[in-house]
Amino acid sequence: MLEYDLPRYLPSAEELPDSDDTPVDNELQELIPGLLKAILLILWAERMDWFFGIDMGIYYHPDKAPIVPDGFLSLGVERFYDEELRPSYVLWEEKVVPTLVLEVVSQTYRKEYTTKLDEYADLGVLYYVIYSSRRRRKPRLEVHKLVNGKYELQVGNPVWLPEIGLGIGCDRPLGGSLLEHRGNYSGVTREWLYWYDESGKRYPTPQEKIQRLAEKLRSLGIDPDNLD
Repeated sequence: MLEYDLPRYLPSAEELPDSDDTPVDNELQELIPGLLKAILLILWAERMDWFFGIDMGIYYHPDKAPIVPDGFLSLGVERFYDEELRPSYVLWEEKVVPTLVLEVVSQTYRKEYTTKLDEYADLGVLYYVIYSSRRRRKPRLEVHKLVNGKYELQVGNPVWLPEIGLGIGCDRPLGGSLLEHRGNYSGVTREWLYWYDESGKRYPTPQEKIQRLAEKLRSLGIDPDNLD
C-alpha cells in the first residue's frame, strides 16, 4: 500500500503528536464534515468497518508532518479500538489509505488546488472533495477522482461514489429558481453538504430523523413531547 521508504522501527499513534496546534480558520471547517459524520453515524450505525476523521492528522512517514484534511473517510478499518479512540490516523498501523478526503476552503487559501491535490494523489486517496461557498463563477462543490494517478473532476451534483456506495452533494436550487434550499445544522441555517443514495435522494440529517419520528408518533395519536 505505502510506497514510501519507511524506517524499520515505527512509532505508534500514541507516540506521535495528535495536534499541530494550528487552529481551523472558521467554524465551517468543523461543522460541514461534522454533519457528514453525523449522518453516517445513523446511516451506518450497525457497521463497524469505517472511520470518519475530522481535523485529524494522517501520518504517512514518522519524520514528516502529517497531512490534516478537514475531513476524511476510510473504509475497511475499525471504527474505534477502545474508549481512548484514535489520537491520529497512522497509515503504517491502519494499512488503509482514506478513500475520501474533504477540504473546506476558508478565507485563507491553504493550497487546496495545488500542493494538497498532489499530496492526496501521491497517497492514493481515491476521492478528493473541495467545497467553497464563496465561489460564484465555478461550482462550489468539486469532486475529483483519482484515475491513473491523476485527479479528474467529476460532473454532477450530487456525485455518485460507487466504491463508497454513497453520493455526495450540496443543496440544489428548487424548481430551477435562484432560491436555494437552506438546511439547519447546529443552529446554523445555510447550504450544507449531504450524503445521497444512487437515485439522487438525500439522506436525512439527525434532526430531520427526529422530526420524522415525531410526525409519525403524532399520526398515531401519540404526543412525542409527553412520553413520560
